[in-house]
Amino acid sequence: MSSLTSAVRDLQRELENKTNDLSKLQKDIAKNHQVRKKYTVQLGENELVLKELDLLNEDANVYKLIGPVLVKQDLAEANSNVRKRIEYISAELKRLDATVQDLEEKQNSKKDAILKLQQKIQSIQTTKGKA
Repeated sequence: MSSLTSAVRDLQRELENKTNDLSKLQKDIAKNHQVRKKYTVQLGENELVLKELDLLNEDANVYKLIGPVLVKQDLAEANSNVRKRIEYISAELKRLDATVQDLEEKQNSKKDAILKLQQKIQSIQTTKGKA
């Protein structure tokens, strides 16, 4: 009888640990979604800037804000900088997507493990109740 009680206690401890791990994974997923949202907004802004730059004539003046000062910049250089930024942000979004997918797979695995532990505890307690 006491071996069943200690087994249940051990399983409950294990369940608690897995639940804490699941909670950490969920926080990581939420954090990644926030970062992804920020990058998505930046990507949209940079694509808009690129469209605006494409509308300009080659002899148009382009200025870049550096601190409190507007500095004149070559149109080709500005175009190149924005394209590089878009490329970087797109790569970061792909990386974040892969990370989120991995975290979600781990989350599903933890949920399955928690469910199995809960069923095991329930079956032991049912057996204990019958005895």
